[in-house]
Amino acid sequence: MFEQFSRGYYLGRLYVERFDSDVPAMCRAQHRQVNEQLYDEAADRPLVMKLGTRHFPVRGESGVPADTLAVPDAIIESTDVRNPPALREVFLAKADRAEQLLRFEQVSEPAGI
Repeated sequence: MFEQFSRGYYLGRLYVERFDSDVPAMCRAQHRQVNEQLYDEAADRPLVMKLGTRHFPVRGESGVPADTLAVPDAIIESTDVRNPPALREVFLAKADRAEQLLRFEQVSEPAGI
């Protein structure tokens, strides 16, 4: 799903679609798989993704289809994604970069994650 891109990011292609929530999400099983494979975490910690110029934490949700990034309108409106669902390149911050982004509050971790 994701491949090596740079020292700080992996690159993947996901369908980006609108999501009626305040928190971006992806398929729960894929979220867990990415956590285990790329973050070396068995826990369900948020993945930090970048779409356009926006970074945001992503949680796993059971109702989200595989290979899909479900994004709230507020985030979609700040990107160049038009007429979702759309297949887009998505960056996934590597574990150390994700931790740094969350720590410096460039992204805010939603309650409950």
